[in-house]
This record gives sequence, C-alpha cells and structure tokens, in this order.
Amino acid sequence: MKEKELTRARDAMAAQRRRMPWLAVEKEYAFDGPDGRVRLLDLFAGRRQLIVYRAFFEPGVHGWPDHACTGCSLVADQVAHVAHLNARDTTLVFASRAPQPDITRVKERMGWTMPWYTMTDGFDADFGVDEWHGTNAFIRDGHHVFRTYFVDNRGDEAMGGTWSYLDITVLGRQEEWEDSPAGHPQSPPYAWWNWHDEYPAG
Repeated sequence: MKEKELTRARDAMAAQRRRMPWLAVEKEYAFDGPDGRVRLLDLFAGRRQLIVYRAFFEPGVHGWPDHACTGCSLVADQVAHVAHLNARDTTLVFASRAPQPDITRVKERMGWTMPWYTMTDGFDADFGVDEWHGTNAFIRDGHHVFRTYFVDNRGDEAMGGTWSYLDITVLGRQEEWEDSPAGHPQSPPYAWWNWHDEYPAG
C-alpha cells in the first residue's frame, strides 16, 4: 500500500513539473562536438525536448585524464538506451569541459554511447552546474529555447532510466493516463514502446 502511495506521489510531482513556468534562454551558447562547433539549439537534434547532464570530466577532477569523476561515471553507467527517449521527441546529452578527443577516448574505454559535448562558455555557471553536477531540462518552440526544470545533488540519483528522464520534462511520458496540460501529446501506454533498434529513424 505504501509503495502504491509513493508511486502516486511521484506521478503527482511529475504532473506539477509539467506545469512549471518556462524560462526563456536569451543567451547564445556554444559547444564543441564530434563534428565541430554547435549551438544549444543544435543539441536538440531536431527534437522538441533536451536534457543536459553536466558531468565532471576535465583537468583537476579526480580521475583525469583517464576517467570522469566517480559519481558522474556511475550516472553514465546507468543511462538507458537513448532511442527510447528519442522516440518521445527527447534528446539526452552529457556536457563537460574536457576536449572532444578526451571525451571520445573515455567513452570508448567505458562503453558509453550518449552524445557528449564540450562546454566553451558560461553555460555551466548560468545553469547551476559550474561547481556540482546537475541535470537541466529544456524545450524548444521553433528556434526559441526555454529551461523547464533543474535537479542536482541527490535529485540526480534517480536519473538514468527512461521513465525518470521523461518525468522531469514538460511533455512527460506522453501517455494517456498522465495528468498533463491540455494540448500535450499523448498516446496509449505500451503502443509506442519498441525494441531500441526498431524505432523509426528520427
């Protein structure tokens, strides 16, 4: 009974998150990626939502240059296949201050496949992750980007699973049972679920 109550309480909290105000991102931010310099808007990869986890991997961090910090590495180890998030119009990326060659090397060593970018400006300080790890959620309306949620410290412990990530976004899981504002996309549960290698491209 108490576990059911906890599940309902989590659902109610996620419903409140979906109604939080959107904060416009007014500055232009730049990141280095595997294919060169990109903007924050580009990190969405054409999708409507973006989740950015700030991972500590840079000079001065324990483990450098062979590893990211132990805690951020533990988070990275837990990340589910991103195809499931992509199927809900959501992109997950990691961001650090390490150069791209170092990120590529460590990703290959650790078997991580999520997109991982290099911050080049004040993105981390502006979004509360310059001195600690944290997860920011964004949504775009055309070319306009809005920050919709932020969690750090122990709030990051739940991150990694598809459902946990979707539950911090404005659009949520986008399933019919959810308490979401009018106009949010929703479809029957189970109907959209698929093997990660059989989702439509996009």
